[in-house]
Amino acid sequence: MAFSSILRKSAYSLAPLAIRLNRVQRNYHSCIFTALNYSFQSQQPTVNRFYQNTLHFSTAVDSRKPSSDESLIRVLESEIQCAEESDDYDRVEETPSGFPFEIEDTPGLQTVTLTRQYDGKLIKVNVHMPDLVTGDEQEGDEDDDDDDDSEKSSKSSIPLVVTVSKNGSPSLEFSCTAFPDEIAIDSLTVRNTDSEDELAYEGPDFHDLDEKLQKAFHKYLEIRGIKPSTTSYLHEYMINKDSREYLRWLKNLKKFVEE
Repeated sequence: MAFSSILRKSAYSLAPLAIRLNRVQRNYHSCIFTALNYSFQSQQPTVNRFYQNTLHFSTAVDSRKPSSDESLIRVLESEIQCAEESDDYDRVEETPSGFPFEIEDTPGLQTVTLTRQYDGKLIKVNVHMPDLVTGDEQEGDEDDDDDDDSEKSSKSSIPLVVTVSKNGSPSLEFSCTAFPDEIAIDSLTVRNTDSEDELAYEGPDFHDLDEKLQKAFHKYLEIRGIKPSTTSYLHEYMINKDSREYLRWLKNLKKFVEE
């Protein structure tokens, strides 16, 4: 009994010590957490200020255009002004009386399409941008030689693709070069509308045909409206279109660089 009483007293005396130690340990962890939390909070403003300054600096750099872009824009503006001062870009050629074709001109495209009906067939002409020859080039070519080929190369020209077709039937396609005073046929091909013609036989070189056959095909096109009086008007029309498309191209370039 006496020994048991001594143990209970010892236990009672040790219990407050354990509780005190446990409280001290909890208070110690609580102080560490409080200190860490305070340290973290005290560092937050510095971190936030750093990121704010960094973001502000990056935005300023992104919003500034390189000097090379600004220089390019100034050059484009100068070229646009020169193009607008030209007499060609806004000139409208009056269609001559008796012009047999309807003209389809879509802004932004480099071709103009002419169409008409003749003898139950559709005549379609794709007119491409002109190949212009300046006065200096003409003088240089004349000094080289005087044959027919050099004479043609010293003149401005426009490429034409003439297609004569009828529904459900093969079409006849002429590749031509129109000069101010004559039309040269470069090649002609018979094309089937319902098959691939990439490997189809396209006939011999047009200039290798018999001279009478060549003249007959020239007459064939002339009757259908492909003649010098038509192509002379097309020369002026396509030169003006070339000026308009060039101005549109410059403005699109400037818009792209500015964005």
